[in-house]
Amino acid sequence: MSLQNTNITSKNYKKLSIQVSLTGFSYCCFDTLNNVITSFKEIQFDNSNKTTKIEDLFANAFKNNPELKGIYDEVMVIHTNNLSTFVPTALFDENYLGSYLQYTTKVFDTDFFTFDQISNYQMNSVYIPYVNINNFLIDNVGSFDYKHANSILVEKILDNSRNDDDKKMVVNFNPGNFEIIVVQNQKLLLFNSFEYNTPEDFIYYILFTAEQLSMNPESFKLEFLGTIKENDPFYAIAYKYVRHISFMDVTKIQEKNNFSKAENQKHYILFQS
Repeated sequence: MSLQNTNITSKNYKKLSIQVSLTGFSYCCFDTLNNVITSFKEIQFDNSNKTTKIEDLFANAFKNNPELKGIYDEVMVIHTNNLSTFVPTALFDENYLGSYLQYTTKVFDTDFFTFDQISNYQMNSVYIPYVNINNFLIDNVGSFDYKHANSILVEKILDNSRNDDDKKMVVNFNPGNFEIIVVQNQKLLLFNSFEYNTPEDFIYYILFTAEQLSMNPESFKLEFLGTIKENDPFYAIAYKYVRHISFMDVTKIQEKNNFSKAENQKHYILFQS
């Protein structure tokens, strides 16, 4: 999906990607000529004042980070929330976007729905973007394309599953929620988002999902992305119940930046946008 304004600039081989949420945002700048990331920053909002508008939080961050006001050939905005679902192209009708989401989230007549085409895999990602954030950004960065974070996440995981005939589970772990993606040789078998409070919540959803797809914890591969670390209790409980666990290999992404393995796993979506 694109939002346009009338600004026209000459090509300078620079791209800005911004991954937005209600708790903050992160951004990185790409040198598109050499296909590398030149800079990156993560900004967390102070939400202690509940009356502060999200637009004001973004405005303050833009004021303090002049790099965001630079000139770019492309700007990509990535919306991060759990208000999304995937629909096969054969079952998709653009006139009924809200109906696809009503089974997984509470929707309202006033919600704005949109979708990303994932044409390589004959499906669409239907979601509710942050309209107020989009409105702020079009006034501050000009024209941009936008996608849902899960659209990028699932497409990249499917790409990486080529010629792998075994079912594989990927968990993208973040504070308070995580996504489970199950793939098999470029076929999406399951996608779901879960909220958690404890390690026991976390492993319950993993094992329940595995059971529903007839995946044996003694044999299937479980790979982690996101903020999970080897020394935390969530990794420990997964290690206890699932035999083959690992972190997703991000060495190819690291070739395009100077950031650590942990940062590339945490910002897997942003760095590949």
